[in-house]
Amino acid sequence: MNSSFRQQNEIKNRVRESTDIVRLIGENIELKKAGANYVGLCPFHAEKTPSFSVNPGRQFFHCFGCGESGDVFTFMMKYHRLGFPEALKELAGRAGIDLPERALSPAEQQQLRRRDRLYAVNEAAAALYQQNLRQSPAAADARSYLADRGIPDEFTADYRLGYAPGPDHGGWNFITGLLQKNGHSAADIERAGLAVKKEQGGYYDRFRDRVLFPIYDMSGRVVAFGGRILGEGGPKYMNSPESSIFDKGRLLFGLYQHRDTIREQRRALVVEGNFDLLSLAVHGVKNVVAPLGTSLTRPHVRSLRGYCDQVVLLFDGDAAGFKAAMRSVPFFLSERVEARVALLPDGQDPDSMVREQGVEAVQALVDQAAPLPEFVFEALVRRHGLTLDGKNRIIAELQPLLAAGDGDQRALMIAHFSEKLGVSPERMSRSEVSVGPPVSPEPAVGEWTDFAMLPRRYRQVVDFLLLYPEFFDDLLAEGLEIVVKEPILVDFVKFLKGLRTEGNCTPEMIFSSLPEGEARKYAAQLFMDAGNGATGDETGSHDMCNELKSWLREEQRVLEEADLLQQIRVAQEAGDREKVMELLRRKQECGRKRTGFCDNLLKNE
Repeated sequence: MNSSFRQQNEIKNRVRESTDIVRLIGENIELKKAGANYVGLCPFHAEKTPSFSVNPGRQFFHCFGCGESGDVFTFMMKYHRLGFPEALKELAGRAGIDLPERALSPAEQQQLRRRDRLYAVNEAAAALYQQNLRQSPAAADARSYLADRGIPDEFTADYRLGYAPGPDHGGWNFITGLLQKNGHSAADIERAGLAVKKEQGGYYDRFRDRVLFPIYDMSGRVVAFGGRILGEGGPKYMNSPESSIFDKGRLLFGLYQHRDTIREQRRALVVEGNFDLLSLAVHGVKNVVAPLGTSLTRPHVRSLRGYCDQVVLLFDGDAAGFKAAMRSVPFFLSERVEARVALLPDGQDPDSMVREQGVEAVQALVDQAAPLPEFVFEALVRRHGLTLDGKNRIIAELQPLLAAGDGDQRALMIAHFSEKLGVSPERMSRSEVSVGPPVSPEPAVGEWTDFAMLPRRYRQVVDFLLLYPEFFDDLLAEGLEIVVKEPILVDFVKFLKGLRTEGNCTPEMIFSSLPEGEARKYAAQLFMDAGNGATGDETGSHDMCNELKSWLREEQRVLEEADLLQQIRVAQEAGDREKVMELLRRKQECGRKRTGFCDNLLKNE
């Protein structure tokens, strides 16, 4: 194994060992101690009974509900939607470990450098836009606009608002030119979504004559911008296009800044616009977030679930508000997050309401918010009425909502809505109108192998090597590869040999290297049992190793006897009496060794 690859593994192991997995995961979900492990509600699927377990000794997690499992790197990648290079860099930074580029493969280094350049471009742009808003005479109208909307200077600074000048004051490449002067390439500026490439060559700024809102990821990095136009000639609101560091379906404006308040209050308010959010924050309401030009998605709801128990949607009372609420129902039900809807008075949004009526009026509206399923039902009644045809339409349109709930939720909703409509629960649960397929669960992970299907002795070998891989060479020396013929176990031995060659043959590395599926689930259960003392402690590992070595020697003698019998038959058919006698002598000796082995086993019973 070359030295750079060895150093890469050493860095990964050092970062892993320096990271407290309980503390890392506990920052995002509530964990409670249960024996040697910690348990909580799984952040990767909806559940009401905790099945997510964290093993601090083995430094890994496993959910017995959905099967998600892994180590600190896996958690960072899955929960925060990072690639491995970003997860490694993030955890190394938390642990105070300098991360040499040699710790990553060339492809990972290139990916990390490209993303780092985009972060740097966005951060530099945010600083330039902010400086322009604060100091430029061309930004006077923008400053007046913010003042007229009740946004004081301290909030402008706290949220790092900026201004992109229009062509009359900044030309067509204000930010592109400044960033290039600061050493950023035009290609990176375009990849970050700040510049648009012209057909005839060159670039021009995407954002022009707009007040800009930096958009942060949950690590506090600027990944995109949202802009509100001041003049004419474009859409009122515009966001950066998606990039390798920005996914609008996963990020919420304000969640990074307001995460602590949301966690403390266990409630989040969702508004539609950035100025709605800022205006509420100015008036002291700081548990608020806003989607980035898209409807709420399942990842949005999942992100909020990590911080709160209840989400209140502040929507306009128009058709668009109803559609937005209806689209979000399956996500809240499947993620088991309580959702409520607060309908704003006609012609008002949170910004105008809080400025005209005060924060008390907004708070009263939030406190009176209706449960989301109830809101949808009442809206359908108002739309279709309670005629026979109206009831049929209501039942049909409720089917996606009912399909999204689990067994308990579905039963409760069917009982509740059928009583309100005056129909039988059976009629409510079977609509004759096609409404499309129910919301499907997350795609299942692929399977590699199922250790549970192995014979008992083979399972003992797997269990022993998962827990004590330091004895792997001992078993190899005793003929492990000669004895094992079961394809599952043959693959497992090859897998361990590969890890050993890379210098990674530890229980933690074995677990994190197992492909997702039945093998990882099996290993997770084994490690959990070991953490709770179900498989004994390491003092018996030498005894178990000796037992397995004896078994391997005996299995080889069985194979040898079978081979000798085959050779004897061949010699007899050839009429080679001398060879037959020699082979019979060897078979007899092999039988005596087997008898001795069996006697020893009986003595140890």
